[in-house]
Amino acid sequence: MKATAIRPKIMVTGDGRGIVGHAGARLLADLADATGLTSAFSHALAGLRQRQRGHDPGRIAVDLAVMLADGGEAIADLAVLRDQQALFGPVASDPTAWRLLSQLDDTVLVDLRSARAHAREVAWAQHAEVRGDLPQPMVAGRQVDGLVLDIDATIVICHSGKESATRTWKKTFGYHPLLCFLDNTGEALAGLLREGRAGSNTTTDHITVLDQALAQLPDAHRHGTPILLRADSAGSSHGFLAHIRSLREQHHLDIRFSVGAAITAGVREAIRAATGWAPAVDTVGDLREHAEVCEITGLFDATGWPEGTRFLVRRERPHPGAQLSLFDTIEGWRHQVVATDTPPGGGSVQFLEARHRAHARVEDRIRTGKNTGFGRFPSRHFAINQAWLQLALTGIDLLAWTQNLLLDGELATAEPKKLRYRLLHVAARITRTARRTRLAIAANWPWANALTSAFNKLAALPRPTG
Repeated sequence: MKATAIRPKIMVTGDGRGIVGHAGARLLADLADATGLTSAFSHALAGLRQRQRGHDPGRIAVDLAVMLADGGEAIADLAVLRDQQALFGPVASDPTAWRLLSQLDDTVLVDLRSARAHAREVAWAQHAEVRGDLPQPMVAGRQVDGLVLDIDATIVICHSGKESATRTWKKTFGYHPLLCFLDNTGEALAGLLREGRAGSNTTTDHITVLDQALAQLPDAHRHGTPILLRADSAGSSHGFLAHIRSLREQHHLDIRFSVGAAITAGVREAIRAATGWAPAVDTVGDLREHAEVCEITGLFDATGWPEGTRFLVRRERPHPGAQLSLFDTIEGWRHQVVATDTPPGGGSVQFLEARHRAHARVEDRIRTGKNTGFGRFPSRHFAINQAWLQLALTGIDLLAWTQNLLLDGELATAEPKKLRYRLLHVAARITRTARRTRLAIAANWPWANALTSAFNKLAALPRPTG
């Protein structure tokens, strides 16, 4: 067969000068500085600095977070930053990074989380200054007011022996972290690394993660904004819901819950007795075929649930291959129950049910998060892996802040993989003239304007004082 077109012939050498790769990752590093994250980390980790002329521990932590946000998977991937000193400045060696991680015990991690909260407050203030209010999630064609927190657990498989890695309920081997994401912005608010056999519905773990997530919110938002906590049925333990209620009654947070609920014998009888079924709606507000919703509050004994809890049930014709319970098989419908303390007047039954189903977005956050650090833990030691998780959450935040503060259009909502391919991993020519360093991106790169615009917006961000 005769070829109709060929690529131009090239000769490859390894002696190029003035060329850098991953040029877009410099945007993440500079944003860490602009939000005060670097200085906050430096202050939090100041006690770990062994000598004044050595690497700043806070800067090492930020470099690790940038590396993870850029798609790195192991400490050895710091070489991408370290071997480009003209672009990223001095970067610690692998042994120095390992040594820092080994020093991040529980007490230091508390300080690290406080530093993240300080930087988040600055980032949100910058957003208010340059873009206005935070984005509001959309459900069924309608805006969800306030902040929406999604808690969910995931399995991280370990292929080698690691401390506290155990057999999981899915009959795999690894860890079972519990995570909380902010649906408004995609930020990773909190994460708790747990052994693989940890229960999905452990009340104390859910309380810990929720409290850590709430501590990440700036005071003005934590106490002045409605908050919705969403979780699947693992978050429906009565102790956890009682804690949420106490946050509202004793600490004056405007927080409510929307969680999955188990289908017990009483619930099954209530479903059979239910009337007034209404068509369910999809994510844009259109009627969903072969799906209905109904409220069953008061039709069964709800002892143990917080006062005012409402129960919504959704039924839909099962798709081929769906795994059904005996009850679902007999009834010919697949059922799901939602418990919420949103009072009447907070939206139609269809809206409240669709609002809860949007909790599924957290699965995408977790999937992409596993490609941003917490899908692979580097050490045999559990404490080091705990620290690694916190830095992975920091890397996710840097990506979220980049999108919310510096990017527009499709890139503002793109998954990390697309951001890396189009922006972060781009090559550029770096030159230094008249005591100024210039980074030149190829003029014909399809997203050159988006990247240069992002750097310009970064330069114009208001900076924290003091």
